[in-house]
Parts: sequence; C-alpha cells; structure tokens
Amino acid sequence: MDFLAYEFMQRAFLAGILAGLLCSFVSLFVVLQRMSFVGVGVSHSALGGIAVGVLLGVNPVFSAAAFCTVVAWAIGLVSKKGRLHADTVIGVFFSASMALGIALISLAPGYQPELFGFLFGNILAVTWTDIVLLTASGTVIALFLIFFFKELLFVCFDEESARAAGIPVTFLYYALLTVIAVTVVVSVKILGIVLASALLVIPAVTGYELSRNFRGMLAISVGSGVFSAIAGLMLSYVFNLPSGATIVLCATALFFLAFALSPRRGRIQYLRNKLRPSA
Repeated sequence: MDFLAYEFMQRAFLAGILAGLLCSFVSLFVVLQRMSFVGVGVSHSALGGIAVGVLLGVNPVFSAAAFCTVVAWAIGLVSKKGRLHADTVIGVFFSASMALGIALISLAPGYQPELFGFLFGNILAVTWTDIVLLTASGTVIALFLIFFFKELLFVCFDEESARAAGIPVTFLYYALLTVIAVTVVVSVKILGIVLASALLVIPAVTGYELSRNFRGMLAISVGSGVFSAIAGLMLSYVFNLPSGATIVLCATALFFLAFALSPRRGRIQYLRNKLRPSA
C-alpha cells in the first residue's frame, strides 16, 4: 500500500471509487430499461463534444456534457417519434458524432495531448477539480435516482401501465437519458471514451445474475463497481497496465464469476446434488 503515499494515487483511488459508485448505480436502470447501446453511443459521441470544446477554447468536460445530452435526447426523440429501432438511430448519431469530432480536431491548431487522455482515459492525471465535479454531479444524479426510484422501476417494466397511473413517463425517459450522458462524460477522463460505457452495463448484469430482487441487484451492482475500480487500479499499478482497461477487465471477470455461480441457472444446486452421497 506504499503507493497511497503519493497524492496522485490518492486522487486516482478516490476518483475510481466515486466513478464506480456512480456508474454502477446508474447501470441498474440502463440494464432494466435495455439502454446499454445508448450508453455506448453517447460515450463515443463525447468525442464530438470534446472537439468542440478544444476548438472553442472552453473546458472539454462542459462542452462534452452539453453535446452528449443533446445527442442522447436526439436519439430518444428520433427513435420514439420516427418509429425507428433505437439501435439504428444510435448507429447514425454515434457515427456522425465521431466523424464530426475527428473533423473538428483536424481544424484545431497544434498538438492536443489532452485528447489522448479523453480517448483512452488517464486516471492518474485526475485533478482535485475533476473530483469535485465528479462528486457534485454524482450527488445530483444519486438524489434524482433515489427520489424517483419506484417510478423509474415502474416505467422500466410496464411503460403503458405507468403512463396510465399518471407517472410522467416522458419526463423520466429524457431525464434518464440526461443522467446517462452526464455520467458518461464525468467518467471519460477515468475510463476513456472507448470504455466509459462499460461500467454502465457490467455491474448491473453481475447483480442480475446473483440476485432475484432489485435491491439485492443494486447492492451487488454497487459493490462490484467499487471493487472493480479498486482492484483494477491496484493491478494496473503493480503490472504497469492501463488503468481504465484493467478496471473494465476486473468488472468483466466478476460478471463471468457471477454467471458461472448464478442461482438462475441452478448450477450450485446441481453441484450440491452431484456431491450429495446417495442413500
């Protein structure tokens, strides 16, 4: 644990834990609402927002947050109103946003080293300002999810009944898209554009494999997200590996472990019966 003596490692661990908490909480609704590919599309579209920020000389995190929110709303609007499958709409916006980002970056004068940090993530370069931003945005998102927890679960399982019961389905749908967009953007510096959406999916799926109720699923999701962040950082330090990729690989390993031991498939009961001595 001698590496915790360094201030940049303290910041990295704190940022990793905060990102693990935030992403794993949001991932519960991403998985239940079947919006996994939305997270992928929004995270890749962040390149366009970052490029706009670089070109205009504003903080890329703020420009990416605004850009990703607009893209997320556009995906929701076109897929709902245009009667197109969501995957098709995401594919269009995701490709167009990345193409716009590449085109704008080519117009920016000089070398832009921070772009590589956003593309592949660099948790060791996280500043106290980034941690404050992550904490503030995470607190607002967590309060929103806690306040509308039951309503969001209702919408996830039966949208028509929720609408008939007077729940503001449309507001919650676009609010959830906004939550996904902001979560992706504040996680980009830690995990990178390429991997930012991974923690929006894998922890909740791990919880789904091990729990039969939503509170258990959420608890396991948050636990696996935080564990993946800590274990991934420690392994990346010991073996000199990219931190974002190592965190995602740890989360993936937990998923496969949960998949193998999932009570939903009865493997544990099967092994017990197999090992039980016959009468």
